[in-house]
Amino acid sequence: MASEETKSKKKKEEECIINCLPGDLVERIFFRLSVSTLLRCTEVCKQWHKVIRDPQFITAHLEQAPRCALLFFPQESVQGKPYPSDAIVFDEGWSQSTVAVPVIGPDDFLCGSCNGLLCLYTKSSTIKIANLATGESLHLDKPIKNLKGDHFSFYRIGFHPVTEEYKVIHFLSAHQNDSQGTFNFIQVYTLGSDKWKDVRSSEDLSLSCVKNSGVVNVDGAMFWLTEDAKANWKHAVISFDLSEESFARIQLPDSTLGGYRRYWITEINGKVCIATAEVHQHRSRMVAGKLQLWTLCSKVESRWSQMYNLPYTHSYLPSPHFVHWDKIMMQSFLGDLCSYELFDDGCETKLSKRVKLLNFFPHKPDNVQCFICVKSLVRLDAYKKVGIVRGSKQQGGWGLKKWEAWERDICSVENMWKNVYELEQNSLVTPQLLVIAAKDLLQHVPDEVTRRRITMEIDQTLQHLPDCPDKHRRPQRRLNWVGWKRDKEKLTARVNRVKDVTKASRQAADDIKSTLIDMLNHLQVDDGIHRLLSDFLNHLQHISSTLNSAANISNES
Repeated sequence: MASEETKSKKKKEEECIINCLPGDLVERIFFRLSVSTLLRCTEVCKQWHKVIRDPQFITAHLEQAPRCALLFFPQESVQGKPYPSDAIVFDEGWSQSTVAVPVIGPDDFLCGSCNGLLCLYTKSSTIKIANLATGESLHLDKPIKNLKGDHFSFYRIGFHPVTEEYKVIHFLSAHQNDSQGTFNFIQVYTLGSDKWKDVRSSEDLSLSCVKNSGVVNVDGAMFWLTEDAKANWKHAVISFDLSEESFARIQLPDSTLGGYRRYWITEINGKVCIATAEVHQHRSRMVAGKLQLWTLCSKVESRWSQMYNLPYTHSYLPSPHFVHWDKIMMQSFLGDLCSYELFDDGCETKLSKRVKLLNFFPHKPDNVQCFICVKSLVRLDAYKKVGIVRGSKQQGGWGLKKWEAWERDICSVENMWKNVYELEQNSLVTPQLLVIAAKDLLQHVPDEVTRRRITMEIDQTLQHLPDCPDKHRRPQRRLNWVGWKRDKEKLTARVNRVKDVTKASRQAADDIKSTLIDMLNHLQVDDGIHRLLSDFLNHLQHISSTLNSAANISNES
């Protein structure tokens, strides 16, 4: 009772000390904490909950949140085997995440990222907006249901820092119009409103978006590439101010490149940039020549400045964001994702310090996307009461029949881990228990010299057993495919470990058995000890059979 009172008193004193700290000091401490830690802190007390959930704190925390690279692999079928959508997050040190992003479903397609919110295209009638860090999500009804030619690349999410509004924009596809794919309006949804609306251009502009060429959100405006076969400016950049909801056309920079080439729009260090390169004639996303990158200096004057002029590269670019922290990411046809440092040398840019980040096999190189993302506290619950927003109808887990086989594979791996762990423990514990039982049995042997000799032989047998492996079970969690690759390698190593352990344990049991049989053959013992030894030897035979079965199971694994 006294102990409980002491703990209660100590807790109150600690709370009192924390509450006496100045509010700005508490906030400065909170600014240094990760989103996952802050979410746990909201449950400590009402005061902390109020501070962390304050909109001004959320905005300030977001401004200094580290920017990460999110690599997205849309679901696809490779050699007849389906692979679900997946994502890998790289931190500032280019370290890869191994845990799956929980808000991304197996059939989701990532459309964009903004302030920690992911815009996900689903094959149902909704667009999903989800917070990468908190797991919150909401579903928006698409502007048009059962739309032919609709594609995930025709949706993007943006944010205006002054109005603090999030807007989802939808580009129309050529299947909806008879004007050969040119449009003078887009569809816009503002989070918190009750419907999509058409926003038209006051000028004769083509607002269609070039598929897979990228869309970026910079300084409260969305930028994308458009094309018009009838115009003398076949390609151009369109900007859309998210506050004024007005459009402007920006001419592309003059390029010295010829041949069959294409353009990508991207964002580098908060600036709108254009990448252009000669590409493979039959693989439109493979860079087959020099790669030029231009940064936008003046939107009004359509003035650009050349940023990089990269040498010949035979690679894919994981658009829309392929430059991070002064490094460029490129993908080889063989499935390697590499980063290169960008080193300026006059008019040319050299690629140096090549680092292989990962091998993305079996995913196809021309499907990989890369987005800039952050982990934030931005809340979505304020929008959930709007009529256009609704909850997900999906069941727990994936809840999709087409992925049941994939789930069974995951379960089988988890069961294999469980079996391997139990085999390891049993294979090591069994000989130790046998030694204890054997030494207890030897107490009944009258000859002390024989007892000591046999005990020494049994102790020497134990020295040949492997060290005890990790006694903690592997935590069960949903890994991304990079995590599964590593996990499979670890499982293979543990299976081999089980083989070694069971082999050593079986040898130890056989040695103990041989030692005791030798004792029976050379010593005169009474009938009672003889019966005890015979029973123990039969038990050893059973143990040896069990270890043989364990070895067979590990071989099957």
